Amino acid sequence: MTRRDAMDLLRRHDIEPSRALGQNFVVDPNTIRRIVRLADVGPGDRVIEVGAGLGALTVALTETGAGVTAVELDRHLLPVLREVLAGTEARVVEGDALTIDWAPILGATPDDERPWKLVANLPYNVAVPLVLDLLDREPAIGSMLIMVQREVGERLAAAPGGPEYGIPSVKVAYWATAEVVGRVPPSVFLPRPRVESALVRIVRRPSPAVGADPDRLFALVRTAFGQRRKMLRRSLAGLVDPAAFGRAGVSPASRPQELAVEDWGRLADAQGSLQ
Repeated sequence: MTRRDAMDLLRRHDIEPSRALGQNFVVDPNTIRRIVRLADVGPGDRVIEVGAGLGALTVALTETGAGVTAVELDRHLLPVLREVLAGTEARVVEGDALTIDWAPILGATPDDERPWKLVANLPYNVAVPLVLDLLDREPAIGSMLIMVQREVGERLAAAPGGPEYGIPSVKVAYWATAEVVGRVPPSVFLPRPRVESALVRIVRRPSPAVGADPDRLFALVRTAFGQRRKMLRRSLAGLVDPAAFGRAGVSPASRPQELAVEDWGRLADAQGSLQ
């Protein structure tokens, strides 16, 4: 779908992109092909697309032979989406990906244990909560290829030590591996956003990176990053016994952005053993 195609569709259906919903449609065929290639989608794959919009990416995904389920929140776009997808086997589901009941969607064929692949151009304001929620709650989704604001993508995939590393980075690392696999300029969108975007690949681990109790681990992570400039001995005072640092091999003089998920796991385990 080109920019002209998208403009004609919107004009014919008397629709304006919604700023409140963060709608920026991809209108560059090369970018769409790039996303499909990086998502490694092919015949027989089960694909979820969140925020299908005008259906340009949806069509490209169906052309690979994958079974595609397109989730779209905006009821005004649904007639457009169904028109574009006429003649394909894509399934359209109306709903908010943050609140939708995923069970009947992902469990449409209960005897099929193949993991789902999520491919999406995500609105910037929902990207982090949606990714983290799906990692927490939907193990049937085995991988994601998402396009998000560049700063958001760098936070999701950040390694310890940098300014981008934070709570989302630790949560993603607990469940999956993540990497930024490309950048996307504003010029490929309609309307054109003011920021650069990034393509992020997230692949779920067979099991969490560490075996520590996740409630205890993330309670420490949230508390420490709430005061990220402080040493852990100060930010975690009252939550972590001083002896736990030694047992975990973690310096109490460290700051939270210096700890990998494995370090947080050892600290959570050490504290648990002292209680």
